[in-house]
Amino acid sequence: MITIPLTNLAAQFAGIKDEVNAAVARVFESQQFVLSSEVKALEQEIAQYCGTSFAIGCASGSDALLLALMALGVGDGDEVITTPFTFFATVSSITRLGARPVFVDISEPSFNINPELVAGAITARTKAIIPVHIYGQCAEMDPLLKISAATGVPIIEDAAQAIGAEDRGRRAGSMGQMGCLSFYPSKNLGGAGDGGMVVTNDAEVAARLQPLHVHGETQKYHHKWIGINSRLDALQATVLRVKLPYLDEWIGARQQRAAAYEPLFADAGLREEIEVPLVRSDARHVFHHYVIRVRGGRRDALRAHLHAHGIGADVYYPVPLHLQECFAYLNYQKGDYAVSERAAEETLALPTYPELTDEQQQYVVETVAGFYR
Repeated sequence: MITIPLTNLAAQFAGIKDEVNAAVARVFESQQFVLSSEVKALEQEIAQYCGTSFAIGCASGSDALLLALMALGVGDGDEVITTPFTFFATVSSITRLGARPVFVDISEPSFNINPELVAGAITARTKAIIPVHIYGQCAEMDPLLKISAATGVPIIEDAAQAIGAEDRGRRAGSMGQMGCLSFYPSKNLGGAGDGGMVVTNDAEVAARLQPLHVHGETQKYHHKWIGINSRLDALQATVLRVKLPYLDEWIGARQQRAAAYEPLFADAGLREEIEVPLVRSDARHVFHHYVIRVRGGRRDALRAHLHAHGIGADVYYPVPLHLQECFAYLNYQKGDYAVSERAAEETLALPTYPELTDEQQQYVVETVAGFYR
């Protein structure tokens, strides 16, 4: 039986093994593991790549979101508008600060926040809006930026899945007041463990973020704010610096694999059963995940069939956040966000990494077709 994982990090590593090993050895030779020149260099390189003036490394994408909210002074009683169809950290970062997530449903074809619903959710307590560039495609930012300009409510882009993505030529993370990146190993730009970064064009925000991620320390043992300990390790930074020059090449390969799926599904006669991802003509989709919509209530059965035939497939995300047990105190109910709930029941991610071969991709589609036969 052929085995095709959902993500193949081993194949990626094989192509850059010597470079990674040399870079890691360089860090061990220096014995500078925390807040080193490697981290500073990566911050500069990521800022340049994202089209921002500043970048502040931190321990994870989750911490990037938390730090961004802390930089805005979000706290008890405040409200933050976001989507319920996202990874847990988007909302846990809000609730950890005592604020309340105010959910807005997603748009049906894109799975991103519906900008037409955002203005109506703003109240006097709203301190931020967090659109999520889910699966690697930016949310429609122009209407959100207009709302932000009109109301004074800042935007924090959750770009954890979308480094390199673009909306009308603007890089993910560069459009709002801040953008939050994740370097979790499976991301398009992934480290050898957890890591994250906040990018911004706002000098005042950057000056606030810098101490917040080192216990609020403005000089050694002098603390202006109550911050957190969230530093990007030098080992992570050096691995990411090796990978960054390859990122656009890898994105291009992901886009090619994603584009190949549509005619393959069409040739297999699956137009009615499978809905392929929407790719906006004015956006650069980087395909962190290639996510289809499975019609007819058969998503879970199809996933089991793929697994039985050696193919990795997974659901991002099976339970929208307004229905998570830990957020029951928010008193949201099933049916409150119908589009998100339907997406949670119908979406399925298929392999789409750069090293996926034509034969492997054909096998994925044939296996899906075999399920329906």
